[in-house]
Amino acid sequence: MGGIIYLDIGVNLQRSTRLDELYRCMDDLLNMPSTQQVLPQHLHEKYVEELLDGSVRLLDICGITREIMLQIKEHVRALQSALRRRKGDLSIESSINSYTCFRKKMKKDAKKLIKALKQMENLCAESPVSHQDQLLSAVIRVLREVCSMNVSIFQSLLLFLTAPVSRSKATGWSLVSKLMHKGVIACEEKQEKVNEMQIVDAALRALSRYAAGEGAEAEKTQNAHKRLEDLEISIEDLENGLECLFRRLVKTRASLLNIIG
Repeated sequence: MGGIIYLDIGVNLQRSTRLDELYRCMDDLLNMPSTQQVLPQHLHEKYVEELLDGSVRLLDICGITREIMLQIKEHVRALQSALRRRKGDLSIESSINSYTCFRKKMKKDAKKLIKALKQMENLCAESPVSHQDQLLSAVIRVLREVCSMNVSIFQSLLLFLTAPVSRSKATGWSLVSKLMHKGVIACEEKQEKVNEMQIVDAALRALSRYAAGEGAEAEKTQNAHKRLEDLEISIEDLENGLECLFRRLVKTRASLLNIIG
């Protein structure tokens, strides 16, 4: 028997032990006088230039992702405000349509970033650097591993944002009811994973159908409001993690520029 499984919103960027270890190792390497001497000597070699370029691209992707998170939160709050006012079903329907249009655009933007990350993933996975200077080889390996870990984190975040609407045969309120339960729920013949974005999508679809008919029932409105609150909490958690990661990326970029400058 299959089921729907709740996905944890994903990577806790502030508590990633492995990433913390990598950054500490990288900081130690970059602060070594010998590293600060050897990197400028190989500045124009391909793998050094690629890593410098990668540090800029990661900063750009992080900045765009942070902006997307901010926009999601703004749209979620606008929906919450419309549900609280409840001045009429047309007002709720208009807010839902606005959110739906935003979600479509956001998915397109996120997919473009995922494509860019795939290119960076290939770069990070290139064959090991074989260089006579063992210190340089070690620095490049650590920088590539940090790059790979960051790419993986951003891919997870963006996949969370682009999660498709559930394909379960259950639709509308019946699907929302199933999604309300914690743990594993008997559903289709295979297991289906859902996250907070999908849960909100399903709740809003159910609410929109009622709003377009005889009016949104209180239970559907309350459920949609609760799902939006859950999503807002998750987004705020990710925003905090992205802020921490952004500071790390800025510090790394500054360290590299100071060394080669």
